[in-house]
Amino acid sequence: MNNKIIKKSIHNVPAFTAGDETLIREVLHPKNDGLSLGYSLAFATLEPGQASLPHILRDSSEVYVVQKGRGRAFIGEETAEAGPGDVIFIPAGARQYIKNTGEQTLEFWCIVSPPWSEEDEGLVE
Repeated sequence: MNNKIIKKSIHNVPAFTAGDETLIREVLHPKNDGLSLGYSLAFATLEPGQASLPHILRDSSEVYVVQKGRGRAFIGEETAEAGPGDVIFIPAGARQYIKNTGEQTLEFWCIVSPPWSEEDEGLVE
């Protein structure tokens, strides 16, 4: 059992462009941190006018927690406006993407359960 505090800063976690075109920082993930977690936590950003590519997580649900900026989430046949403090639940298997509709960087946290895996994600039309 790990009894140590794990503290990270999004400013020190390396960023990469995910398959859906968002800039991602994997902040906590069982495969990276040696933790027994039922979820993964990532920090995502999209610049003004950008949108993630439509995709699905086949077996994982996802929660977006918007920290900064404005966007519109597209989930299945529904849309939802998103701004600071908003929380959006995305069920497993739902076609999803999010677009930055504001004038500043859209920043949001992504909580995926079970933890995100490349094999679980697929791009869709």
